[in-house]
Amino acid sequence: MKTIGFIGLGLMGSAMSKNIIDKFNGDVLVYDISTEAVAKLVACGATAAYSIAQIAQDADVIITMVPKSEHVEAVYLELLPHLHQGQITIDMSTIDPAVSQRLAKQVQATGASMLDAPVVKSVPAAINAELGIYVGGDSAAHEQVRSVLAMMGCNQIHLGDNGSGLVMKMLHNVLVAGIQNSVNEMLASAQAYGIAKPQFNEAISFGGGGNFYLSSKIKSLTEENYNAAFSLQNMAKDVNIMLGMMQEKNLRLPGVELVNQVYQQGLATGLGGEDFCATYKIVQSNSQAN
Repeated sequence: MKTIGFIGLGLMGSAMSKNIIDKFNGDVLVYDISTEAVAKLVACGATAAYSIAQIAQDADVIITMVPKSEHVEAVYLELLPHLHQGQITIDMSTIDPAVSQRLAKQVQATGASMLDAPVVKSVPAAINAELGIYVGGDSAAHEQVRSVLAMMGCNQIHLGDNGSGLVMKMLHNVLVAGIQNSVNEMLASAQAYGIAKPQFNEAISFGGGGNFYLSSKIKSLTEENYNAAFSLQNMAKDVNIMLGMMQEKNLRLPGVELVNQVYQQGLATGLGGEDFCATYKIVQSNSQAN
């Protein structure tokens, strides 16, 4: 493996590719529509690619990290004509598993292999190479790129065929959304009974109800500072994908449907760019609706 290509240099992609540049003994080609983002990684030792096609032609391993299904589809539209036998593409974006499965078949037809490898945790973990990585696709291909993924994350697990990494990512994120919704509801209840948020957090820590999405968000919730570590609109996207998965498997999960209502209300009231814990404002308002 001589060359790794990285497409998508947003907050997560920049941090992840920086770790590869620091640790990989070879060339790292980077591409993004933002020339400023590319320049920052070139200053760290990467080589700027002039096109997605160049990365497809020159890289042994191609990593993509872009926001939505339609963005991944657009990137692969440019990659596919140039892929060839022996290459491995790794899409680390969080997208609809069905879209990833369809693209994987198209990649396989070129002789290359595709893995889905979405990540859990946010920007600080990406900077420190402490991401968790859920892998779907050919297990032999995963073994070939295990060391590359280890440059970005401290935990990785192979979960099955193409799309299974993304299914697991949805299960993780919708679990988080449900936990946050329960935290929000009990905080709103505490407020109704005159218990302050910091007191609530401290008291909960004495028992079994303590959890990361209370302890890590309590400062933001108390100060009403909702700067996004993971945005409400991104979480809403994942909850919506989960609804499609439920339909696909004929699953009835009322809790997910309730969470979706809260997130749709959050989007409708203009909170999409705030952190997902800003759903507290929706829950608190709804709790006083009568």
